Amino acid sequence: MTIPTNDKIETRQESLIEYPSQFPIKVMGENADGFVHAVTAIARQFDPDFDAATIELRDSKTGKYLGVTVTVTATSREQLDDLYRALSSHPMVKVVL
Repeated sequence: MTIPTNDKIETRQESLIEYPSQFPIKVMGENADGFVHAVTAIARQFDPDFDAATIELRDSKTGKYLGVTVTVTATSREQLDDLYRALSSHPMVKVVL
């Protein structure tokens, strides 16, 4: 008996993003001094041409947390994976979407 594989599904999932493309990433953390700078510094490590004008900020209802959306130029899946890991491992970051 032959079990069908998901090769087509995996290939399709990997190709959902065309590179290069503009890719928004939402980062959430406590609304503290230096949080936005930390997020943008990491974004610049992975996208040297990162444009700070693309930053969007959104306070939580109570103001305790801040959502920072940065739009980077994604050049590969590896770049995005590394960027997500770097953001997620930063002590000021709570969630990366």
